[in-house]
Amino acid sequence: MKGQIKVADEVVEKVAYLATMEVSGVADMGGDLARAFESVRDRIGIGSQRGNQGVSAQIQDRQVAVSLTIVVEYGHVVMEVAAAVKTNVARSVSRMLGLRVTEVNVTVDDVRLPGEPRPTEEPSESDPF
Repeated sequence: MKGQIKVADEVVEKVAYLATMEVSGVADMGGDLARAFESVRDRIGIGSQRGNQGVSAQIQDRQVAVSLTIVVEYGHVVMEVAAAVKTNVARSVSRMLGLRVTEVNVTVDDVRLPGEPRPTEEPSESDPF
């Protein structure tokens, strides 16, 4: 049958984001700059946080390369979390979208302490500071 099916980069990014957040030990997505930008967007009220923050994907000829920036929870082995992210993202993108994943690049740019709020969260009202 004639016709063409296209998958937008944003669809790959969302699938990769969701697959990343499934991995135990991943605290958050996005680099410091991306998280700071989203925090400013939230404060001035111009839209909600993007679901693909910290993820970029490039599709070419039914092949895709994905790059991710993650924050790891303190106490987890960084290299194990990053390897699990690579595996889960490749598997999910391949299975759900039928694309051949040529590479998954993971950058770990921070470690989050247990119970530490996400940078975009406001302190609770019971917090005196």
